[in-house]
Amino acid sequence: MQAHSEIKATARLALWTLAWAATLALAKFGPRLLWDPPQEVASWAAVAVNLAVGIGWIVAFTRFLRAVDELQRKIMQDALAITLGVGWVVGFAYVVADAADLATRDVDIAVLPVLMGVVFVMAFAFGRIRYR
Repeated sequence: MQAHSEIKATARLALWTLAWAATLALAKFGPRLLWDPPQEVASWAAVAVNLAVGIGWIVAFTRFLRAVDELQRKIMQDALAITLGVGWVVGFAYVVADAADLATRDVDIAVLPVLMGVVFVMAFAFGRIRYR
């Protein structure tokens, strides 16, 4: 029975993840590609929908964590802790370096979630190898 609930939670998480990514794309690219000239009301509506779907994704992720076994949960939580730490340390190091005029280039904010995604995948993979 545990495997069935884990599969169900994983499928729900995948659907919420796709929905969140789709609404994020809509909020980002809609003003230029779908409603040209840009309409402020439509843009704010897209952002609000993205936030609402993002909350749904957080709930789905929480349910997913409850559905997986203890070892999988530990590996996931360890990977998330490392990812959060790297995000905070690198993010604030850049903010401090930029405030001190040490950063020679402006960095697009999209670099941070990409970095965090790579760190999460690596930490998760190392955790899986560690607990084999």
